[in-house]
Amino acid sequence: MPLYVYQVIEPDGTDGEVFEVMQRMSDPPLTAHPESGKPVRRLIAAPNTVTRFGAGNLSPERLGKLGFTQYKKAGDGRYEKTAGSGPDVINR
Repeated sequence: MPLYVYQVIEPDGTDGEVFEVMQRMSDPPLTAHPESGKPVRRLIAAPNTVTRFGAGNLSPERLGKLGFTQYKKAGDGRYEKTAGSGPDVINR
């Protein structure tokens, strides 16, 4: 379920508290704060993706420990193993 960002609209029209709510995409947007009942508007926010596979996590050593095999192109249809198990070289 996506995480939506909302902002309270204060009685004088100024911007109030910003909060997040986990909602289904099919749910209608909130019109009031769930606790205070003040009017709210949904904000447009950049998606936040969590990645566990950064450059350090995809190192040959880590890939081998996780059971993956990695090959790098050595040229002219030849691939050499850099991580994991399997043949050391693959030729076309």
